[in-house]
Amino acid sequence: MVMTPKERRRAAEEAVGQLKEALDGVGVVFPSLGVDVVSAAGTYGLPLVDLGRCNLDTAMRLAAVLHERAHP
Repeated sequence: MVMTPKERRRAAEEAVGQLKEALDGVGVVFPSLGVDVVSAAGTYGLPLVDLGRCNLDTAMRLAAVLHERAHP
């Protein structure tokens, strides 16, 4: 099934929303997290999620959460 650009954008926004919620749940916030609008407007493949940039504190918190999950 081929998705329309609107459906692709909606699916990408849903994925970003779920990712934001999951990250918020462990105290990690990416201020620039969002849908890559160029890939969402295309007709090939799935849209990309742009994780954006984060400060050092956020990077360290994310690393700690991932490390904790990998080595319980």
